Amino acid sequence: MSEENQSQDTCSLIQHETVSILAHQLRTSLAASKWILKMFQDGDVGELTAEQRGFIDKAYSANERMIALVSEMLEIAKVGESDNTVSLAPHSIVELIDDSLFDFTSESYKRGVEIIFLRPEDDTPLIPFDWAKVRFVMQNLIENAIKYSDHGDRIVIAIERHNDHEIEVSVKDTGIGIPEGEQAKIFERYFRADNAKRKEDMGTGLGLYTAKHIIEQHMGTMRFESKDGVGTTFFFTLPTGKKSHSVVGMV
Repeated sequence: MSEENQSQDTCSLIQHETVSILAHQLRTSLAASKWILKMFQDGDVGELTAEQRGFIDKAYSANERMIALVSEMLEIAKVGESDNTVSLAPHSIVELIDDSLFDFTSESYKRGVEIIFLRPEDDTPLIPFDWAKVRFVMQNLIENAIKYSDHGDRIVIAIERHNDHEIEVSVKDTGIGIPEGEQAKIFERYFRADNAKRKEDMGTGLGLYTAKHIIEQHMGTMRFESKDGVGTTFFFTLPTGKKSHSVVGMV
């Protein structure tokens, strides 16, 4: 490895460590604020007027959004700690999707968004991928699909085997979609479409950027199809391992 690459890796590691430390400190402070606000909501410090309760409820909701944002930063920092390596091992993509969906059962129910997983009828073979990193990709796509959908919308997850060499996973929603003029930037670092910012003010704009990078580390591809106001489908492919691939930094 050249001195320049070593320097870049060192800087990247320092950045990830800094983000992680700051995010942990933020989450600790936010958790303390949440506890205090909850005391007011539960009447532990006396009865509130309707107006006071309204302000406290808004503060509590804002605090919850910030905790979610900090948690996203921590997840991205954790994935970035081993940014140049993927630990390949045989896994079931079906099990990974089931595992990811479990985390969003409550959120999808609360928002009134139905999630359907079109489980393959035949046995899907084990394929080599980094469980933690691909799980991050799956969670990001599901979370976005829920976040940018409305009550009564539907999310459909499917697996398609194109050939012996790769499988394709799709996450389709009937949410707000991506405006045509902004679609070219969707995988750029820190980018968020205007309609996404209007619907959810909190977000880092790093999730899809990181997800695409992870899939490309696996020698796969990520793409999407979308229509403003109609919905979006994200697709990513993973090699099955039946064809020789050279994965950068594979361990």
